[in-house]
Amino acid sequence: MIVIIPSRYDSVRLPGKPLIDVNGKPLIEHVYKCAQDSNATRIIVATDDERILSAVKNFGGEAIITSNLHQSGTDRINEVIDILSIKQDEIIINLQGDEPLMPAALISQVASLLEENPDYAMATACHRITGEKEFLNPNLVKVVFDKNNCALYFSRAPIPWQTGNKKSTSATLGYGHIGIYGYRAGFIKQYAQWPPSDIEKSEKLEQLRALYHDIKIKVCVVDKLPGPGVDTPEDLAVVKKVLAS
Repeated sequence: MIVIIPSRYDSVRLPGKPLIDVNGKPLIEHVYKCAQDSNATRIIVATDDERILSAVKNFGGEAIITSNLHQSGTDRINEVIDILSIKQDEIIINLQGDEPLMPAALISQVASLLEENPDYAMATACHRITGEKEFLNPNLVKVVFDKNNCALYFSRAPIPWQTGNKKSTSATLGYGHIGIYGYRAGFIKQYAQWPPSDIEKSEKLEQLRALYHDIKIKVCVVDKLPGPGVDTPEDLAVVKKVLAS
C-alpha cells in the first residue's frame, strides 16, 4: 500500500496551508506522520510548489513536483503513478494534505478493504450521524450504502431523508463520509480519463464520477472519528490544541 498526499500551496482561506506552523512543524509534516504510523510501504507528497517540496525533504520525507493545472487530488495522484510507473494493481491511499489527525489505523483499514475484496477498485470510510444539526449540515457529506456496504450515493443533502419530515426511530440518522480514499492504481488511470459527470459538478463531489460509471465503492463504518481537518483558522486552533495534548 502506497500513501500519496496531494498538497497544493494555494488555499482561499489559508494561503500556504501545508507550510503553516503547527506546534513547531509544518502542517504537512503532521499529515506525513499519520501515514508513517500506518501499514504503508511508501509515502509520497504530490505537490505543485517547490516550497512544499523543500519542506518535505527537510524532514526526511519523499515528495514529487506535479502540474499546477490539476483540478483534483486524484488527478495529481494519477500524475505520480505515471512518473513512478507504479504497478496497476498497487493499492493507493489518497490522504488529504490537511488531515493531520487522521488515525493511522483508519488508513490501514481502508487499504484492507481492497486487499480483502479484490473485485473492488475503490474504498472509503464513514461514521454514524446521531445529531440533527450535523445531519443537516451541507459541509458534512452523507453516504448511503447497500447490504454489502457498497455506496449507493453521496450527497451534501441529508440522506436518507425521513418521509414526512419525521425523525428516525433509530439513534443513527445517517452516515457521514470521511474524506479518505483507497484505489487500485489502474483504476485511477481510468478515472482520470472520464470527464466530470453532471452529478459530480452539482454536488462538487468527485467520488460521484465513479458511481456514475458504475464503479462499486466499498465503505467501512468506523466508530471513532478522525480529528478535524484544517480548512479555517478556527480548525487550525483546534488541531494545535489536540496535537499539543
